[in-house]
Amino acid sequence: MMVPVRCFTCGNVVAEHWEEFDERANEGDEDPEAVLDELGVERYCCRRMLVSHTDLVDVVSPYQ
Repeated sequence: MMVPVRCFTCGNVVAEHWEEFDERANEGDEDPEAVLDELGVERYCCRRMLVSHTDLVDVVSPYQ
């Protein structure tokens, strides 16, 4: 789960791409740039949000 849902700069929804990007880019088989191109994320600000995001939900709420 990605929090925030929208890009801080332009307001586009970026969370809809987070899970697929995270799975494909963290496996190490694919270049993160190529994954973002395939997902259709074109704006620099949105790409930056996805690449630099760290998922802290598990750290912040350890009781599920």
